[in-house]
Amino acid sequence: MREFNVTKNEAGQRLDKLLGKYLDAAPKSFLYKMLRKKNIKLNNKKADGKEILREGDVITLYLAEDTIKEFQKEKKKRKKTNLKLEHLYEDENVLILNKPAGLLSQKAKSEDLSVNDYVLEYYEKPEMMLKPSICNRLDRNTSGAIVAGISLEGLQTMADLLKTRSVHKYYLTIVKGQVESGKRIKGYLHKNERTNTVVFSKNKRSGAVWIETQYEPISVCEEATLLKVWLITGRTHQIRSHLASIGHPIAGDYKYGDRKWNDSLKKRYGLSYQLLHSSELVFPDHMERCRQLAGKTIKAEPPDLFSRIQSSLGLGGEAVR
Repeated sequence: MREFNVTKNEAGQRLDKLLGKYLDAAPKSFLYKMLRKKNIKLNNKKADGKEILREGDVITLYLAEDTIKEFQKEKKKRKKTNLKLEHLYEDENVLILNKPAGLLSQKAKSEDLSVNDYVLEYYEKPEMMLKPSICNRLDRNTSGAIVAGISLEGLQTMADLLKTRSVHKYYLTIVKGQVESGKRIKGYLHKNERTNTVVFSKNKRSGAVWIETQYEPISVCEEATLLKVWLITGRTHQIRSHLASIGHPIAGDYKYGDRKWNDSLKKRYGLSYQLLHSSELVFPDHMERCRQLAGKTIKAEPPDLFSRIQSSLGLGGEAVR
């Protein structure tokens, strides 16, 4: 027999969902059979699995230890990441980190290190049945604010806010040429699966998705412009391809940018990736859940290389009038 209390992290989900995570190798038919036979009880009462769990609820498994172990996947010991990431915000539901350029948001191969691995290492405990996870992704070489949910409330709320675009996401970037005024640009992105690139077009075509990007110049020099970009829709490579399509490619972006200019920046500063930084997350004033974040603006300072290039090019922080 095993008995455990539902924690705040696990509250709010259905009993059968939580049992499926705890006995993750068991078929659903087995779980429902055990519920029907009262071999699994909730608060010492018969349950059907549809109950919404509350913090402090008691789940009792009247099962042999061998049976429990048989239906639990062997948990591999997680390799230590040794990552040290800047925490921009943290409460019992949400963690917001400042991701460095070069680090994956989620691993692509088992040997990769990622922000998600850091989040799991920082929060996950053997008794936890809910896995903390990042809720948005940044390209490997894009730095800045990235959000993780560390409770069910955090995961559900952040996923919903990001899906409905209720969180406003702002980026800083340095682009080629002089951008004298702000603008909202709209159109369509079509992905080329073979080259893993996207193509911007004003006209809709089969498989294309609608995008909107708004930008405002912060500082202008002869060679480049420091832009603040509002990512209104969030599509793969949206900012990079959108800005390149209007003749202002991002510094260091070899996929969509100006190779000659990028080679010059690489020679001067050692820059080998796009200077794109997720600098601000602005949360809505009214939130039913995760209320501690309501109305907050979370800011992430750019990496040292970004700031060094910005300073060297003579791009200040005052808005262009």
